Amino acid sequence: MRGRLTGTAITLGAGVLLTAGLTTASAAPPTTPPTRAAALQPVLVDCLWHRNVRPADFILACGDGNSRLTALHWSQWGPSGAKAVGVNVVNDCDPYCAAGRFHPYPVTVRLDRPQPWKKDPGVRHFTRMTLTYSGARPDGYHQVETYPLWN
Repeated sequence: MRGRLTGTAITLGAGVLLTAGLTTASAAPPTTPPTRAAALQPVLVDCLWHRNVRPADFILACGDGNSRLTALHWSQWGPSGAKAVGVNVVNDCDPYCAAGRFHPYPVTVRLDRPQPWKKDPGVRHFTRMTLTYSGARPDGYHQVETYPLWN
C-alpha cells in the first residue's frame, strides 16, 4: 500500500512540474509600455490578459492551444494598426486533437481597430486580427481569415 501511495505522489508531482514547465516555456513575457507616449500605442491582449507590444508569439486558440502564431517579426506598430510576418502553427486534430500533429503555415498578421480596453479604459487595444496565408493553409481556412479579438 505504501509503495502504491509513493508512486501516486511521484506521478502527481511530476505532472505538476511538467505543467509548470510547459506553462512557463509557452508563455511569452508580456511587454507593457513603459512611458506615457508608449501608453498611447495600442496593445495586443493575450489569453492571460497581459498587454503585449510586438510579441514574438501569440496563442490564437486560448482554450486548447491548437493554433499559435510564432516567429513574429513586426514591421509596423502604430496608433491605427500593426503588421508582422510569422508562422501560424495549427494542430490538424487528426484523428483527434490530442493525437494530432502541428503544421506550420507562413502568414502575414495585421492588427487594427484599436479601442479602449474594458479591463483598463486608459489602455487602447487592437480588436481585430487578419491573417493572410502566403502559401499553404490549414484545411478549411480561407487565404484571408479575420478574427475579432477579445476585450
